[in-house]
Amino acid sequence: MSYVGALIASDTVSGVPSHQRSFDTTLDPCSYDHGDKMGSINDQDFMENILREHKIDVVISSIGGQGILDQLTVVNAIKAVGTVKRFLPSEFGHDIDRADPVEPGLGMYNEKRAVRRLIEDTGIPFTYICCNSIAAWPYHDNTHPSEVLPPLDRFQIYGDGSVKAYFVDGVDIGKFTMKVLDDERTVNKSVHFRPSCNFLNINELASLWEKKIGRILPRETITEDDLLAAAEENCIPRSIVASFTHDIFIKGCQINFSIDGPNDIEVSSLYPDEPFRSMDECFDDFLLKIVDKSVEDEKIITPNPKVEVLPKTEMCA
Repeated sequence: MSYVGALIASDTVSGVPSHQRSFDTTLDPCSYDHGDKMGSINDQDFMENILREHKIDVVISSIGGQGILDQLTVVNAIKAVGTVKRFLPSEFGHDIDRADPVEPGLGMYNEKRAVRRLIEDTGIPFTYICCNSIAAWPYHDNTHPSEVLPPLDRFQIYGDGSVKAYFVDGVDIGKFTMKVLDDERTVNKSVHFRPSCNFLNINELASLWEKKIGRILPRETITEDDLLAAAEENCIPRSIVASFTHDIFIKGCQINFSIDGPNDIEVSSLYPDEPFRSMDECFDDFLLKIVDKSVEDEKIITPNPKVEVLPKTEMCA
């Protein structure tokens, strides 16, 4: 299950009401196990049967990486069945029609755009979740920053560090996603997550983290050319992250457009009494991880521990 898929799944059992018949396509797109039935998301007949037999009326997809275009089959199956009331394609990041990353990120966005266009052409009801950046330190070479502690030795500052972005905690992504499912105001809309409390540039993010750890860290400038060079290496997925980092913190892809059009809506305007977790709170979570790790390090370590070697999945063209 993908990171976003796990967040959505966890929200369905953590006190936030889930949709009774929602269907999540976050599992392996090559082999989907639905009880006594096994099949492929690429098999339209299989997908139609699942949708019909289980009376599924909401489909949430968080298929990523090389499986993005597998959603085309899902869209065609939804169209054929005709009973799905809402489809949330795998986005959960930038507004892909407005962002403009360099390659190889552009190729990924073009695939997501192809899915959008088919959704719109078939006329099935949809909602696009544009939740911007995950609430963590934005490493330019790591695909899962939420799982990595913010820097403890030095900061890497992109450009002059003045371009702002919106940061959203994973719990809030899941919470608000579940809310929009049955909200008629979000049908055929792009729902943007722009929490004012988390509208920060990377210099502000660094200063906040320094206050948490109680010391000043040196700052190293990563220039636009550095990020473009990292993207041009075409090491997947690291170069994709570098291209997105360039788009966010150099070009300002999250803030260079307004969301006052008829097809855009900001999630806080829908649920004004529902708060976002702040970056201050999220950094507290990381601080607790440091404390927990320090306690763990003080424990007696078993002699000659077995070391598990994990496979390296990065590929360079």
